[in-house]
Amino acid sequence: STCACVEYYGKALESLIKQVKIMSIHGKMKHKRNKIFTEFRKLPGGILVCTDVMARGIDIPEVHWVLQYDPPSSASAFVHRCGRTARIGNAGSALVFLLPMEESYINFLSINQKCPMQEMTPQTNVLDLLPKLKSMALADRAVFEKGMKAFVSYVQAYAKHECNLIFRIKDLDFASLARGFALLKMPKMPELRGKCFPDFTPVTVNTDSISFKDKNREKQRQKKLEELK
Repeated sequence: STCACVEYYGKALESLIKQVKIMSIHGKMKHKRNKIFTEFRKLPGGILVCTDVMARGIDIPEVHWVLQYDPPSSASAFVHRCGRTARIGNAGSALVFLLPMEESYINFLSINQKCPMQEMTPQTNVLDLLPKLKSMALADRAVFEKGMKAFVSYVQAYAKHECNLIFRIKDLDFASLARGFALLKMPKMPELRGKCFPDFTPVTVNTDSISFKDKNREKQRQKKLEELK
């Protein structure tokens, strides 16, 4: 749903899936976008992590799956997203992830977009990759900061969803969401002010001590810390 989520999960997938080419694209990549898009089209296979910037007006041959991690903010965008697969007589599948409290979105799409859907049986024996993502955040401040930024942007996008009778920010389980983003601690943001999260356990490590793997970035950070002192 957001550029920050694409940045975070794109980087995460790059580290977690080694045999597949992972590429990321979003609206803030003004000059790089065409280059990434052209390169992805030429690949024999791969994964493109993207925002709705890729939802319409583009043609990539033989897309087998469109996985919609976040339900789009507009119903028409849902159909456009699905339309990236099954092009020109080819077969393809589209999947959207919904929480139990969001299931009425299925009826909404069926009426609003004449788009019937079927429930898919959840996969069994799924690997828990969150500990690995947490380790990555502890080892590199860039990953830690990307995760925090992605979480904040996700919550803000959720609050602005056009179907706010279905997607209610007050019903969102922030602790589960933070665990899903493999956060090391809860960020400070207006939506979380005054709330307690007994189901979320922050790391005991002082996150200020996490350094950037990029030596130049870390040097700049240390310089800023000295100035603040």
